Amino acid sequence: MNKELKFAAWLTGIFVVAYFLPLSNAAVSGAILEAFKLLQWYVRNHTLACVVPAMFIAGAISTFLSQQAVLRHLGPQANKVKAYGVASVAGTILAVCSCSVLPMFAGIYKLGAGLGPAAAFLYSGPAINVLAIFLTARVLGFSVGVGRAVGAVAFSILIGLLMALIFRREEQDRINAQPQMPPDDAPHRPLWKNSVFLGCMVGFLIFSDWFNPGNVVVRTNDGGQFAAVTLQEMKDEVMFQLQQDWNGRPSGEKVTLPKKEIAQIEEAKTWVMSVYHARWYLAGAMGLAVLWMAWRWLTRDEITAWMDSTWDFAKMIVPLLFGGVFVTGFIGALLPEKVVAGLVGDNSLLSNLVASVIGAFWYFATLTEIPICEALRKLGMHDGPLMALLLAGPALSLPSMLVLRSIMGLKKTVVFTLLVIAMGTMSGMAYGTFFK
Repeated sequence: MNKELKFAAWLTGIFVVAYFLPLSNAAVSGAILEAFKLLQWYVRNHTLACVVPAMFIAGAISTFLSQQAVLRHLGPQANKVKAYGVASVAGTILAVCSCSVLPMFAGIYKLGAGLGPAAAFLYSGPAINVLAIFLTARVLGFSVGVGRAVGAVAFSILIGLLMALIFRREEQDRINAQPQMPPDDAPHRPLWKNSVFLGCMVGFLIFSDWFNPGNVVVRTNDGGQFAAVTLQEMKDEVMFQLQQDWNGRPSGEKVTLPKKEIAQIEEAKTWVMSVYHARWYLAGAMGLAVLWMAWRWLTRDEITAWMDSTWDFAKMIVPLLFGGVFVTGFIGALLPEKVVAGLVGDNSLLSNLVASVIGAFWYFATLTEIPICEALRKLGMHDGPLMALLLAGPALSLPSMLVLRSIMGLKKTVVFTLLVIAMGTMSGMAYGTFFK
C-alpha cells in the first residue's frame, strides 16, 4: 500500500505542476529550456563515462565481496580508526561527483557496512580529490585549497560518527535483520583476484571520467576571441564562463554560443589535459583487463548475478538522477548567480547558511564548482560563504538526495543533509573569521 501511495503522490505532483505551470512566462519557459540543456549535458558527458561504470562497480561489490569482509572492515563492530580512515580519504582515489558515488555507497551499505563509515565515504567520495584541491588552491587561493582539504576530511569523519550515534539503534536492528552468510573457509577464488578485478573497474571509472578543467581560448568566426572556462557542452551549443571581459560582457559571466559560430577552441597545455585526451585508451586497457578476468575467473552464474545486481541499481538510481538533474537545472535558471552573490556578501550566519543550503541542493559536476565560486566571488561573495559552498556543494545535490532516500530512507537522508549544511555553515563562518 505504501508503494501505491508513493506512486499516486508522484502522479499527483506531476499533474499539479503540468496544470499550473505558467509556460507563457519568459523566465519559466527559459528555465525549462535550461533544465533540458543541463540534462542533455549530463547524459552526453557524464552518464556513460561515470554513472554507468559506477553501476557495474556497485553490482560487483554486492556480488563478489563477502558480507563478512565488509562487516569486518566497515561494519558497526569494525576497528573505528581503520574504517573511518579508509572511508574519509576514499575521494582522493575515486574523484567522482555526488551522483556517481551513490551506486558504490549503495553496494557497501547493502552488504552491511555501518552507517557511520558508509556516510563518511558518501561525503568524502565527491568532496575530496587531488586535482580539485590543487585547482581550488590555484584559482581561489592557497588558504582556500588547504581549508577545503582539511575540512572535507575532518567533516567526513565527524558526519559519519554523528550518523552512527544518532541512528545506533536503527542500525543495529538493520544489521541484526540481515541474513548472516556462513563463513567461506575455502573461497574458490583468492582475495587478490577479486581485488584486482574491482581495482581495474575503479581504474576504468577514474580514466573514463577524467577531469577536463576547461580552461580554453575561444576564437569565433567573426575574428573575436576570449579566455574562458568550458562549463557545459551540449549537442549544438557550448556554455563558457568568461575569464576576461568580452564583447561588452564582464569577466565571470556565462556565455552560451552555438557551435557553428565557434571557429576554434584552444585548450590549455597541461599534463591533466594530456591524460584527458588519452583517457579512452587508458580506460579501454582497464576495460579489456576486466573482460579478460571475467572470462577467465568468473562462472556463468556469477556473471548473471553481477548483471542482475547492476540492473537493480540502475533501475533504482538512474530515473531519480535524471529527474533530479532536470529539476536542478530548472531551479538554477530561476536563481541566477547575481542573486546568489547578493545573499552571501558578508560572513554572517545567514550568509553562510544560505551558501550551504544552495550548495547542498545545487548539482556540481566535478571541478565546475571552482569557476562558479570564482564568478560568485567577483560578484561580491565573501570568502566565508565561499568555503561553505565548497564543502557543502560537491558532497550533496538534489539528485543525490532523491537517490539516498530510496537507499537509506527519508529520516537518515534528512539528517545527513542537515549535518552537511551545518558543517558547511560552521566551517564557512570560522574560515571567514580567521582568514579575512
